[in-house]
Amino acid sequence: MSSAALDGSRPTPDWLLRQEVGLCPCGCVGRRRRGSFVGRTLDGGAALLRQAMYSDEVATGRGLLQRVEPRVKLLTIVGLLVAVGLLHTLPVLLACYLATLPLAAASGLRVRYFLKRVWLFIPVFTGLVVLPATLSVITPGEVVLTLWHWHGQPEGFTAQGLHGAGLIVTRVATSISLVVLLTLTTPWNRLLAALRALGVPRIFVLVIGMSYRYVFLLLGTVTDMFTARRARTVARPADVAEGRRFVAATAGTVFGKAHQLSEEVHQAMVARGFRGEARTLAADRPGVADVLWTAGAVAVAVAALVLDRRLGV
Repeated sequence: MSSAALDGSRPTPDWLLRQEVGLCPCGCVGRRRRGSFVGRTLDGGAALLRQAMYSDEVATGRGLLQRVEPRVKLLTIVGLLVAVGLLHTLPVLLACYLATLPLAAASGLRVRYFLKRVWLFIPVFTGLVVLPATLSVITPGEVVLTLWHWHGQPEGFTAQGLHGAGLIVTRVATSISLVVLLTLTTPWNRLLAALRALGVPRIFVLVIGMSYRYVFLLLGTVTDMFTARRARTVARPADVAEGRRFVAATAGTVFGKAHQLSEEVHQAMVARGFRGEARTLAADRPGVADVLWTAGAVAVAVAALVLDRRLGV
């Protein structure tokens, strides 16, 4: 009788003691295949849906900006955007941008997500556009970083060019931060109602509302079609042309479904009394929080303009 049986414990199974070749954790065993461009595109669409769901969750929270009435918030944000566009000194612009970070945190936004949302594309693209203007061949001035010499003269980045590029990038980043704060802290239907209440044309508000609402539905339809096709496919697609044919066929099908869906939705809305006006169930009335927010926004805009005027002299 074995010692394991004598002490009453169960013996270790043979399959657990058998030595087998393990897989390399670095993934170098075998050949790694890249996913198709269709799959990567739909993965990006799924990420967009997750961001939209997170935005809706934040917009219905109890943060600082969520308590402000949408029309008041829209007017004050537009006023702050005008004030930011009138600033001409870099320290004041930097201070205005830094002020948006605690405002985002107080509104229940993750600061990392907020920074990624702001700096992902537009400010970086703006920096690439204004990069040539920082060179001495475009903006003459004091060369602070020499890249080459031309006829004995140093050429490179100038202080005047870097200052101008910094102004543009910081102004764009601050403006986008304010717009992102507005859109992430306001439910979409209430934001459209605020636009309509402030005199934005009805057809403009209607087109934006329908596009935002049904682009996710159509994206979900395309994702379901691709998932069904992949579940019924045994062999891997041999070339990219097959993926292109699938995209072309899917585009035609989705276009037909979108046309049919738009007709059905329009008839249903007209049958329920829709006349083109954006209405919400919530009764938006200005309160104490709106007065305090408006006073704070006006004070910040006036202080920034006055400080900018003094530093610019």
